[in-house]
Amino acid sequence: MQALRTWRADWRYPTTLLCVCGFLCTVRPLEPFTVPYLTGPKNLTTEQVNNKVLPVWTYSYLAVLVPVFLLTDWLRYKPVVVLYCVFLLVSNSMMRWMQGVPAMQAMQFVYGVATACELAYFSYIYSVVDPKRYRMATSYVRSVQLLGYTAGSLLGQLFVTFDLMSYDDTLTFTLGLFAVATVASCLLPMPQRSMFFHRKDGQEAPAGETGGETGDASVRQEEANAEGLADAQESAEGGADAQENAEGGADAKESAENGLGVKGRALTENEEPVGAERCWNVLLQPWNDLRRCYSSRTLLYWSLWWTLATCGFNQTVSYVQVLWEHVQPSQNGSIYNGGVEAASNLLGRQHIIPLRPTSTGRVSVIPNPPPGAAGAYAIGRCTEVSWEQWGELALGGLSGLGSASLFLMTFIGNIWVCYACYAIFKSAYMLQITLATYQIAAGLTMERYALVFGANSFAALVMQTVLTFIVVDSGGLGLGIVAQFIVYSSYFAVIAVVFLLQGAFTVWKLRRSRDRQT
Repeated sequence: MQALRTWRADWRYPTTLLCVCGFLCTVRPLEPFTVPYLTGPKNLTTEQVNNKVLPVWTYSYLAVLVPVFLLTDWLRYKPVVVLYCVFLLVSNSMMRWMQGVPAMQAMQFVYGVATACELAYFSYIYSVVDPKRYRMATSYVRSVQLLGYTAGSLLGQLFVTFDLMSYDDTLTFTLGLFAVATVASCLLPMPQRSMFFHRKDGQEAPAGETGGETGDASVRQEEANAEGLADAQESAEGGADAQENAEGGADAKESAENGLGVKGRALTENEEPVGAERCWNVLLQPWNDLRRCYSSRTLLYWSLWWTLATCGFNQTVSYVQVLWEHVQPSQNGSIYNGGVEAASNLLGRQHIIPLRPTSTGRVSVIPNPPPGAAGAYAIGRCTEVSWEQWGELALGGLSGLGSASLFLMTFIGNIWVCYACYAIFKSAYMLQITLATYQIAAGLTMERYALVFGANSFAALVMQTVLTFIVVDSGGLGLGIVAQFIVYSSYFAVIAVVFLLQGAFTVWKLRRSRDRQT
């Protein structure tokens, strides 16, 4: 009994439970075959799925993101982790046993809420684990999700290829996994602190400003918060946990600017406003810090690309199954959506470059990226390249490659060409996003690193919502899938042209400056 209590008090207990929960929630064998399932057993048309059902997820996600973020902090993470599992269970149950367009729209709405609740999964671990364990716990939480997505895609492909399970049985199997994940989430210990509503004094110590162990803990806290950013964007095609981390970083920055150490902050703690005034201050602090961050023109350019490209990428990935169904209907032959998704996950799954705070409080790149971070590894190996000079040209060229891949997918009616072009497009984007992350993060403190990426992620989701309403939604233009992908490929072509021109101008300006000095 004593051994059990000791184990439950150790950091491995919540980390193990959270990893079990994260793995089971991401093993979704039917996800690569969602559109074939809706147009097959559910008897919906491709137009209904494309223009009426799928857009609801984007609207739902954006609508509930901020309220869920605040609720997550107020409830101290665990209840929202449980809700995340419950909403996944409900949405998949609705898909399994309900029929018709309104029912599938309601299912997409619930799935959007589940996606927003996923931010609690990434935030929870940092409220129950000692700061010196943040990096190891983060690696576990990330790895099990990558493993879950890949395993789910491979399982789905095996089920379909060898006819081991019908779509309905696959959904039932997934519901069993979600039920186990829900039980695991209920066993998680309840955190005693959170970022805003349940603070501890040490949480507000500014990185690099305090001495001794408290200052180091603050640096590690901000580092861990920033590291949670990539995963929610990756899984949900959004940036909810990044926004939470960003606002936490803004609080630490405010303390630093006021010149307050731990003792000074503790003295003023009783004088802090409460209620509505404190909430207003929480919202105002990140805004003021963002204005200072974006006053750098270079950072603004790279953030602009990051936001534009992430919006286009998420939109493309959300509707690519509809294009594949158009090119080769699932009823007419074998499809390999799951295999393609599994391969692209292993080749280019998005990971922010591993970072650590330096003694000055700024961000440096850790030399050896974790397994699976192919883009980070490639960029890290090219250490002799002057990315300040050639980075924009690289972004423009790779954006052009992505645009060409989408054009080929759109106009060549061969499913294997579509699969290959999708893998190229996804890998090119992952390489670009790694390069952009490196450039943005290299000059920021850890607090501002989290803040900027949170803002960029949220802006990308807003842009995706606008793009969905104009291009996809039946209340807007309601374009067919071919016309949609012409828009998406043209979108990336415009990004490519803009950054190629900007990159050429940057190279010319730097060379001209160098010639003048000589």
